[in-house]
Amino acid sequence: MRIVDLSSPVDAALWEPDPVEHHVLTPREGALHMSEEMRTHFGVDFDPDELADGEFLSLDRLTLTTHTGTHVDAPSHYGSRAGYGDGVPRHIDAMPLDWFLRPGMVLDLTDAPTGVIGADRLEKEFARVGRRPNPLDIVLLHTGAQRHRGTQRYFTDFAGLDGPAVHLLLDLGVRVIGTDAFSLDAPFHDIIARYRATGDRSVLWPAHMIGRDREYCQIERLANLEALPGADGFQVSCFPVKIAGAGAGWTRAVALVDA
Repeated sequence: MRIVDLSSPVDAALWEPDPVEHHVLTPREGALHMSEEMRTHFGVDFDPDELADGEFLSLDRLTLTTHTGTHVDAPSHYGSRAGYGDGVPRHIDAMPLDWFLRPGMVLDLTDAPTGVIGADRLEKEFARVGRRPNPLDIVLLHTGAQRHRGTQRYFTDFAGLDGPAVHLLLDLGVRVIGTDAFSLDAPFHDIIARYRATGDRSVLWPAHMIGRDREYCQIERLANLEALPGADGFQVSCFPVKIAGAGAGWTRAVALVDA
């Protein structure tokens, strides 16, 4: 089995609208920290200089959102109410794990300009591939947005799904949709321009708003989709980190390809 990494890193050096703060305690600073923590919380005195080189363990502290790097959006991210089940959308720690280890299908949408991708474009890709996704397949959208990763353009120059395109995938039984772009929806400026031109509220973040009435998850900010061997023939593993009560969780998404 070959493993293909499909994840973007969490990197404080890259441009983000919500900047990542990454503070590293060196092994020496970690020793001092450990000594203080033991004294304060457990009543144990220990001189860190008794350790070899006076060092213990390094420690990383990060400040970031759950939507930084490759992550899975939970239904509770889309709104406070659900139009299905008991009306309460599930958080990321409550999602069924069997959604996140499934056969994958990647759609080549790299010709899509900045803006929205419609259901007709998905149908065209299904015809080229020779099949539609099966129920519970994880569908990955290769838009080419990764080429701008680390720059401001990553957040403005990409293509996302319109409402009918999302409904098409959900009607086929897909429950996890992934994209290499910042968002499964179109960029902010494109959405607002179309809304101001039409007054049609259905153009306002439909990929997310549909999640209020149809339960599904998104994987955003994938990477390396061009390394997949073809449209299918692989499994996707994208288990989200179990953060209690959160609307999203980071994932180390990978494809598992038979050798």
